[in-house]
Amino acid sequence: MKITNKMKLPQAFVEMAQSDYTPTPKRYSATALLKGIREAILERRHGDEIEQDVSDMIWLLFGTAVHSILENQTEGATEFKETYVEMPVGNYKVSGRFDLYDAATQTITDYKTCSVWKIIHRDFDDWKKQLLIYAAIMDYIGFPVRHGQIVAVMKDHSKSKAKFDPTYPQLPVLQIRFDFSEADFAQINVFIRNRMAQIADAEKLPDNELPVCTPKERFNGGDKFAVMKKGRKAALRVMESKEEAERWMEENGGDFIQCRPGEDKKCKDYCPACEFCNYYHEHVEGVK
Repeated sequence: MKITNKMKLPQAFVEMAQSDYTPTPKRYSATALLKGIREAILERRHGDEIEQDVSDMIWLLFGTAVHSILENQTEGATEFKETYVEMPVGNYKVSGRFDLYDAATQTITDYKTCSVWKIIHRDFDDWKKQLLIYAAIMDYIGFPVRHGQIVAVMKDHSKSKAKFDPTYPQLPVLQIRFDFSEADFAQINVFIRNRMAQIADAEKLPDNELPVCTPKERFNGGDKFAVMKKGRKAALRVMESKEEAERWMEENGGDFIQCRPGEDKKCKDYCPACEFCNYYHEHVEGVK
């Protein structure tokens, strides 16, 4: 990846953003498995061409800084931290680097920076799946894992909101714990095998034929249906389906239903490989 500095930020920001990471053929990280297959492959194919400005990476750098601080913690007798692990999956390998493992409690811990809204909406599925991938690898190399823990640092936490709203996260940091069942491990192992098989098939395809990322992978919450009243700009009510909107309008009033198409938010703002994606150019670029 080429790092630019259009805002002429201090060189320290640029140096922190630089990475000597080079993808290894037939090896995918846990985080890569959680991306859309198209995104993951385009990033690898075009890594030397992708440009990103350091001003767009501030929160990524913030997360790196948090990890750097936590790396200095002293390990306990049964703990080890910042450890790279991998396991074979057919002709491929899946890898990961977790922040802390405690053999005494059989717990993997990972530190995350996030928006406060992720905590409010309890949007933890991707975190749990990432920890389970680490746990599956650890189990393969002989270190059982029965629990996972995320230490989430909310970068946009508001102390004033916490003071007046008891439902708002009261502190800017939260520990989220998962207890893993045998069913969890069975499901994650199926996911890993299936995902690696899909990647192996997709690697044979040209860019424009790669499977399009799913709506969830594109951060697209789907179309919404707004009940509108003539002469009023704001919706009376916004519903998940047209049928719900029609029922609500019949019971409560309104003049017409307006469809609000879902946005591919990741494509627009967060996918580094979007310039090499024909879906982005055909469906997202230039759409207001």
